[in-house]
Amino acid sequence: MTFPERFSGLPEYAFPRLRRLLDGHAPGGDVVHMTIGEPKHAFPDFVGDVLAENIAGFGQYPPNDGTPELCAAISNWVMRRYGVALDPGTQVMALNGTREGLFNAAVALCPETVNGKRPAILIPNPFYQVYAVAAAAVGADPVFVPATEETGYLPDYSALPRDILNRTAIAYLCSPSNPQGAVADRDYWAGLIALAEKHDFQIFADECYSEVYRDTPPPGALEVAHEGGADPDRVVIFHSLSKRSNLPGLRSGFVAGGADSIARIKQLRAFAGAPLPLPLQRVAEKVWADEAHVAASRALYQEKYALADAILGDVPGYRGPEAGFFLWLPVEDGEAAALKLWTETGVRVLPGAYLSREVDGVNPGKGHIRVALVTDKNEMQQALKALKRCLYD
Repeated sequence: MTFPERFSGLPEYAFPRLRRLLDGHAPGGDVVHMTIGEPKHAFPDFVGDVLAENIAGFGQYPPNDGTPELCAAISNWVMRRYGVALDPGTQVMALNGTREGLFNAAVALCPETVNGKRPAILIPNPFYQVYAVAAAAVGADPVFVPATEETGYLPDYSALPRDILNRTAIAYLCSPSNPQGAVADRDYWAGLIALAEKHDFQIFADECYSEVYRDTPPPGALEVAHEGGADPDRVVIFHSLSKRSNLPGLRSGFVAGGADSIARIKQLRAFAGAPLPLPLQRVAEKVWADEAHVAASRALYQEKYALADAILGDVPGYRGPEAGFFLWLPVEDGEAAALKLWTETGVRVLPGAYLSREVDGVNPGKGHIRVALVTDKNEMQQALKALKRCLYD
């Protein structure tokens, strides 16, 4: 039996790797899970009623690209949030979670060659791992660009050599970033869009954490592109109800952008997609239209930011996140710190190296751990105190 080589360079996925690191050791206290970004705040209380009212929809094949009502609800949300008008019929498509979209958009939109050469896909390092899998699937060269303290925890794509930029097809950018919680401001987006216009590549803006922030709503790639008069197909955005609305199990997100890009993504979805079941689309219609639950959840995260700042603020190198719900904490070695924390306290965190790739002998995540602030506030407070005593005192 012969198997493809294109995925042979992928490392073991982060969470099986974490289980191998920790599960052979007994926890040193009551177990507190702070590894995965699975929100635990309440989702809207109307979800069950809407689902029950539409339960018969499980007996139908769902609309492949999203119901007209769902696409309209998404378009209305984009207008409220970013002030950009999108045609719900041609510029929006519902997703079965943003991971599907982030992968399939590359399959649909990455050309076989760029300026006669193998395409490059730019990826921040550390990063959400689907970006690298998408690059491998389309036969592109992944170019991992450091997103470290020196660069404001966002990648400096403009510093890449011209020969790479001239064969770039796609640049992934997550803002607010996972795992560092950094926000791309308007100037950053404008600079990246100008770079993409100059070298003729697309920007895939992963904005699934956009509604979890301290004070100011993060600007969006689409609004900055619209304000600057960029090619409508230059930016493709991806959003989700998983973080915004605490509904990771709903698997509901969307992709939006220029009509030509969305048409190509829809064409691929028609052959190889997995549309959201109709009752879940009906739920999503209502959830995108409601902001009260989002504000309530965000207020809880803001309380958690304050607690984390109070507990860890005097730790050398501590930087509270601007947005999102992860702490990116400095340690000497992420694996050693995660193992020590587990065996001495029962608190479970993720080594930063599991979210990064080694480039030129350097893994930018090695000296960090990622801590998800998703658990109950009181439990989180006690866990962070235990973490500080174990790793920093």
